[in-house]
Amino acid sequence: MYMLKRVQYIDDIVLDKIVKLHTPRRNKVMTFITRMGNMGIVWFAMCMPFLIYRPWRSIGVNFLVGLVIAHLAGEICIKHIVCRMRPCHKLEDDELIVKRPRYYSFPSGHTTASFSVVAVAWMRCWPVAIPVTILAFLIGFSRVYLRVHYLTDVVAGAVLGLFCGFLSVELLRAMF
Repeated sequence: MYMLKRVQYIDDIVLDKIVKLHTPRRNKVMTFITRMGNMGIVWFAMCMPFLIYRPWRSIGVNFLVGLVIAHLAGEICIKHIVCRMRPCHKLEDDELIVKRPRYYSFPSGHTTASFSVVAVAWMRCWPVAIPVTILAFLIGFSRVYLRVHYLTDVVAGAVLGLFCGFLSVELLRAMF
């Protein structure tokens, strides 16, 4: 129990420090970045050319399988086991930058999805890996910046996402 309180204490300190970075312009940029990760929109859009162009199709399928595994593991299973309250639920409505999400906080679904794509990109399509990784980090940071996740939610989402992406690659290698 002491360890969980210590983690929460550190999470709260990080949020307090990040709040000091808020400006109207940064708020708009971070809102835009986080919306790119809503429902994996940017990642599904990125998959389209891979799925359309026959030589890249297996990579596109790999991205999709990684996203599905990430969603099932993070959103369907872990969030409902951990049931962690989001930091934005401690805020007044006038302090919110984005609409208050309804579901649990741990792990960050945006980050989990993003890093599942990162793992597949590094393993199967390294030319897109650097921009994908940068965008994934920005999406994860935006979740903490907007106070809808704690740092540990985002870190756990990144680790889970990497695992799901690696698992996706290994599953498809084993099947084909």
